[in-house]
Amino acid sequence: MVTLVLPRLLDTSGTARRSASMVERNVAALKSVYWLLLVSGFVEPVLYLLSIGVGVGRLIDGFALPDGRVVEYAVFVAPAMLAASAMTGALAETTFNFFGKFKYQKLYDGIIATPVRPFEIALGELSWAMVRGSAYSAAFLAVMVAMDLTTVGRALLAFPAAVLTGFAFGSAGMALSTFMRSWQDFDLMGSAQFVLFLFSGTFVPAEAYPAALRWLVEVTPLYRAVHLLRDVCVGGGGWWWLADVLYLLALTVLGLTVASRRMVGLLYK
Repeated sequence: MVTLVLPRLLDTSGTARRSASMVERNVAALKSVYWLLLVSGFVEPVLYLLSIGVGVGRLIDGFALPDGRVVEYAVFVAPAMLAASAMTGALAETTFNFFGKFKYQKLYDGIIATPVRPFEIALGELSWAMVRGSAYSAAFLAVMVAMDLTTVGRALLAFPAAVLTGFAFGSAGMALSTFMRSWQDFDLMGSAQFVLFLFSGTFVPAEAYPAALRWLVEVTPLYRAVHLLRDVCVGGGGWWWLADVLYLLALTVLGLTVASRRMVGLLYK
């Protein structure tokens, strides 16, 4: 079986076209109720922004950034909500939906009978997840501009950073999903996602945490995404955004590699 699989893995021609066919398949399978799920995923971070960023922000006279500048609290929180929105949109597609297609619908068992390979399945599903994640990011950035929480120019720069965030979390979520045995295993992933949301410099700077905890916060993927988007939307981060970009790119490559190799082992066994 390995000798039959290896030639297909080594053939890299047409990868983009075959991955695009996975996106086309997902578009063709869309149902009207799916659009309600898209809207609900976008509304949640907006409500957090309004309730905490704006609501609690009314009680704060001015919020001091680590570089000493004072901004409105909503300006500080909004980029973190953007990062959380990109994370949520990407994970929704590459965890629950991906697992259902893989484990129960057995969709990919049929697809590998075609010229599409496991890596192209993973890349196609990740690209489809980014259609959803990019829509969330674009809509949230429009809200930020409308609320005067960032400028149009900074919003245009923040969009590709938000897309990169989605790619990183989408690939990581897909890789983790290949290890899941049942729906109950996703309870652990949901808990981890909520912890990241609360403790990634979302509502307070990482400098507010004890020194022993701060280093742990700063190496989490959501913190790197929040740090990157806050630097783009608010400024003042210097050249540290390069480290954030490299971190997220590395996570994307690692997640895709693990997911595709795991799919090879599971689909061709």
